[in-house]
Amino acid sequence: MVDVLANKRAATRFRVLVEIAERQPAVSQGEIAEAVGVTSQAVSEYIRDLVEDGLVEKQGRSRYRVTTEGVDWTLQAAADVRRFAEHVTDDVLGSVQEDAAVATDAIDEGDTVSLSMREGLQHATPLDPDGHAIGNEAATGVATTDAAAGEVVGVTGFEGVIDLDPGEVRVLQVPSIRSGRPDDDRLDDLAGACADADLVVASGVEAVGALRSVDVDPATYFAAGEVAADAASRGLSVVVVAMADGVGRVTDALRDTGVSYEVR
Repeated sequence: MVDVLANKRAATRFRVLVEIAERQPAVSQGEIAEAVGVTSQAVSEYIRDLVEDGLVEKQGRSRYRVTTEGVDWTLQAAADVRRFAEHVTDDVLGSVQEDAAVATDAIDEGDTVSLSMREGLQHATPLDPDGHAIGNEAATGVATTDAAAGEVVGVTGFEGVIDLDPGEVRVLQVPSIRSGRPDDDRLDDLAGACADADLVVASGVEAVGALRSVDVDPATYFAAGEVAADAASRGLSVVVVAMADGVGRVTDALRDTGVSYEVR
């Protein structure tokens, strides 16, 4: 693990490397010093250490380039920073922020409610007369507004974690128009997979056409990978139909969020 938040030097090293990557190959140490908030001499020392560690390659006077090892290190460090930020926003500040939920029954401001995820949306349910969750929900909050059943209610004071099994994504390929239309077996596979999915999205005109040929309208054909990743993180089962040449763009988005997926 690359802990760039372990100390000030580690954080500064990370920032200097990012600045080099952004400005390469012509790197002004003075500009980096101003951006990072250290002296030019300090930047020079950081760059020398980065070169010695194989993360940066010197290509001439004031010309540097981040190596493959440097890119890998930066990506890992950025991922660690992102995870820490998510911990702060979700775990640390989650209990003090206000969020929205769909009320499953009438709720009064100040009521303690149990929280669950249904169809990808957070729902709030009043506790039973004994103060227990009607289901087995472990997460609770306090309503900040009144709401009738089906209305949106504000919730704060979160405690516990919503029990949620992440959904899975199936990426089904269809040929590009220059390769011919999908055969009947592929269309049968599409129809069967879509029938079992909570959400169907498409990437590419050919994918939209294939779905419509089996009487399925995709929920969206924009940013299919990102939409699928977000939906799966909320517990939905998702099918993405994508042109074979564009599958990589979909899987890149899924891989970035750590969502479980398969390509067929």
